[in-house]
Amino acid sequence: MSKLTTSAIRRIAGLEPFPQPPLLRTKYPVVLMHGFGLLAFLARGGHLHEEAMDLRLRGITAYAPNISPYNVIPQRAATWKDRIEVILKETGAEKVNLIAHSMGGLDARYLISRMDMAPRVATLTTISTPHRGSSLAQMALKQPERIRELVRSAANWVGEQVMESEADFNAAVESLTPESLTGHFNEDVPDADGVVYQSYAGSAGKGTLNSINPIFRPMNSWLYSKEGVNDGIVSVASAQWGTFMGEIEADHMQQIGIDVLAGSSFRSKEFLADVAKNLGHAGY
Repeated sequence: MSKLTTSAIRRIAGLEPFPQPPLLRTKYPVVLMHGFGLLAFLARGGHLHEEAMDLRLRGITAYAPNISPYNVIPQRAATWKDRIEVILKETGAEKVNLIAHSMGGLDARYLISRMDMAPRVATLTTISTPHRGSSLAQMALKQPERIRELVRSAANWVGEQVMESEADFNAAVESLTPESLTGHFNEDVPDADGVVYQSYAGSAGKGTLNSINPIFRPMNSWLYSKEGVNDGIVSVASAQWGTFMGEIEADHMQQIGIDVLAGSSFRSKEFLADVAKNLGHAGY
């Protein structure tokens, strides 16, 4: 058989000596923390369940628990603490690495600083977390009262049914405003000594060359006029906390694996695998 024929067969078969991704290792388990809302729960096992399972396939001890999608930060943080304590007990680990998307990053900061969890957390990596709030939250609270009441009632009912826990949609949205975050949260929730804080921001749509989900376009343009480049929900400026690791070319949904745009090159699983790999290389 000629070398040309052999090469063609190998290309068609697609067989490589090691087709699996290389194994990754971290000193501590990785806990993926989701943000606000329910959209990514649908038929996925949770916002970041698939990403956690992908990390497990790569050798990382990873978890992606679910908590109430519509509640205030202290209540969400208390539930996260319960989930993390189960993980620590199950794994026998001394600490965990937290990788948190959107509002999950605020929950993480609160539980580390205000719930005595600093000794059990090695690192916190936030992805598109509104550390300085989002003007979109302000806009949502300024809608006509009838609309706000309809949204509140529907969100609370769905949230309570899905997780069998309390929900407080309006209070949760209010906690995400710039006034709430810069007015008291950031002062009341200082970073803890001994915990590594790092962050990524998402950039898409207006002011960038990156594609964005059509659903986000009106919000993306409006937020751009207020805060500059953003991912449709959170601006790059608001997402920076601790050591800023840079921008990722993905809108707010692409960051958790929901991509309606076939042309996007961003892959949430690969991105999170890189984050975990870097944590491992740094000794965490």
